[in-house]
Amino acid sequence: MKSVHDYYGELVFTKKVMEQHLSKSIYKKLVATIDNLEPLDQSIASEVAHAMKEWALENGATHFTHWFQPQRGGTAQKHDSFIDYGDGGEIIERFSASQLVQSEPDASSFPSGGIRSTFEARGYTAWDPTSPVFLIEAGKTKTLVVPSVFLSWTGEVLDLKTPLLRSLTILNEKVISLQKLLGNKNAKRTKVFAGIEQEYFLLSKDLVAARPDITVTGRTLFGNKPAKGQQMEDHYFGHIKENILEFMEDVDHELYRKGIPVKTRHNEVAPNQFELAPLYQEANLAIDNNLQTMEILRKVADKHNMVVVLHEKPFAGVNGSGKHFNWSIGDNTGANYFEPSKSPIKNISFLLAVSAVLFGVKKFGGILRASVADAGNDHRLGANEAPPAIMSVYLGEYINDLLNSIEKASVINEKEVNEITLGVQNLPKISKDYSDRNRTSPVAFTGNKFEFRAMGSSANPSEVGTALNFIVAYGFDEIYKRIKAKKGDADVKKKALEVVKEIISETRDIRFEKNGYSEEWHKEAANRGLPNARNTPEALKLFLNKDVIKAFSDFNILNERELEAKIEIKLESYIKTKEIEYKYAVKVVDSLILPAVLKQINVLAKTSKNLSKLNIKSEVFTKDIEALVKLYEDIRKYCFELGEFISAKHGNLSTTSDKFASEGVEILANLRSKVDEAEDVVSDEFWPMASYQKLLNAF
Repeated sequence: MKSVHDYYGELVFTKKVMEQHLSKSIYKKLVATIDNLEPLDQSIASEVAHAMKEWALENGATHFTHWFQPQRGGTAQKHDSFIDYGDGGEIIERFSASQLVQSEPDASSFPSGGIRSTFEARGYTAWDPTSPVFLIEAGKTKTLVVPSVFLSWTGEVLDLKTPLLRSLTILNEKVISLQKLLGNKNAKRTKVFAGIEQEYFLLSKDLVAARPDITVTGRTLFGNKPAKGQQMEDHYFGHIKENILEFMEDVDHELYRKGIPVKTRHNEVAPNQFELAPLYQEANLAIDNNLQTMEILRKVADKHNMVVVLHEKPFAGVNGSGKHFNWSIGDNTGANYFEPSKSPIKNISFLLAVSAVLFGVKKFGGILRASVADAGNDHRLGANEAPPAIMSVYLGEYINDLLNSIEKASVINEKEVNEITLGVQNLPKISKDYSDRNRTSPVAFTGNKFEFRAMGSSANPSEVGTALNFIVAYGFDEIYKRIKAKKGDADVKKKALEVVKEIISETRDIRFEKNGYSEEWHKEAANRGLPNARNTPEALKLFLNKDVIKAFSDFNILNERELEAKIEIKLESYIKTKEIEYKYAVKVVDSLILPAVLKQINVLAKTSKNLSKLNIKSEVFTKDIEALVKLYEDIRKYCFELGEFISAKHGNLSTTSDKFASEGVEILANLRSKVDEAEDVVSDEFWPMASYQKLLNAF
């Protein structure tokens, strides 16, 4: 048995590998770019590219690709071989600086939200040196992968990584400016860390073959709750079955080879539902690694004759899957701004950091909601298994009481500053256990970080990362401006505490410590004026608020045109997703469900006829046949209604998305209820699709 150390990161161009393949001066410059966000010295690109090629060839690679995150979701890649013509016309293997730094994939077929016309095909990928290159395998084939951003020929954003990197840049600027104002000369660079937990379902590949709706839409469009589902609560953290553990071990092995530090694996709440969680990494790398993790889960599952389902709600009436985004801010000194210590400057930094979160959520909580908006997550948010669509912050009893005491203080003087500082000193030892966790809160403080629980399991975490960085950068900027605006000769720490007190008072509305699932909270949130976007179209429109557009532009994350294009792409994606579901529901009903019901009617009718020949009359058969005929008629009616809805012209993009989210959802729900009713009365012999009971108890 090999030790993890023997193969960990073997498919990654790590710093250790860089040091072996690069000269000392080049290595030092590249590491400065990676660790300190210094601009890339273009003069080193040639040697770096050559070193990457040599390492890739040593490991059996034949091709390279720029790997990017288009706004359609998922990732994209175009492979080119290393071969080229030498000076004498002979074939050589080459990977030049220009090939490393930039590539030009055809951009015409990627969604642009109107930024580019279909005949304007030019787009550029550009190397992101802060995320290491790595190798991917397909059988004996290996390819060198270069994490990249994706931009149009005119420079507009066409991907999800560019806004993330921009948000990290602006957050760094705002945090370091505030630290300098507080007198902290050692903080040079902000570090944002993330730990992204991933939930997923594992299903039998053979059974999924009997569920065409899963294959086409990623979820079941029809199906009754199993007699034994999750109600016994025996799956959560339960014994991991041998074949599942073998799958998990293979996943861990592949993740470790990619340098992805997966730490935890366990059974989740629903049958056949599981979770894995990595160690914390810098956010950009953690997000890239999560995108790889989803691909590795699918790849390994296929080898085990299984299917990984990442849809947020693959089964009605059974817990869906999310992705918890654990997030914290630190700096180059090793400080974590969400974990106070005995140092007064760090304790004030803690209070300011929490205040920045509160202010950001108060001002732009709707953007957090919009960052997790898609057709899959609409089934999950607010369903008593995930946080509500209302964005609030849970701090826990200890910190909540601390903030209340600051707010109530009549005057923030030097004595009170010291008392508050002393009061916070024990926080790291107490906060992690002193207050219970609140799983109903979308933004919860969990000891030394915030956990954002509303992200869907299939989502690209870049969007949530961008939103969190943006709103908290806005909070830090507001704090900086207020401290600078305060007159007088008071110590800057005293001014900072005064600003903290102001923000605590102003953001009381978005602090909530109780049950976010309760109907009372929905009523109370409405009274507080908090947005509650109940579906994707409602949520996405929050991006187009004038204050949001201005702040996104001012912070150089997305300009107005890019932001409008983003919303157009997401609305189009929502409509297409729902349209596929609606169309396939009609096809499944017409080709599979109605014929099955007819077979059952036919059997009963023949049985009734045979009984009558024997002079045996049965009202039960008559009633059963009548009920089945009525059920057939109802299914047919709703199926026809859904078909008519799909064919109708609903208006512009906004109107169409609204109707697909309301009328379309309601019609499909009506159709589903009748189909599910039929599943209970039609013989298993005739029923054409694998039941929930079989799907969720296959292992």
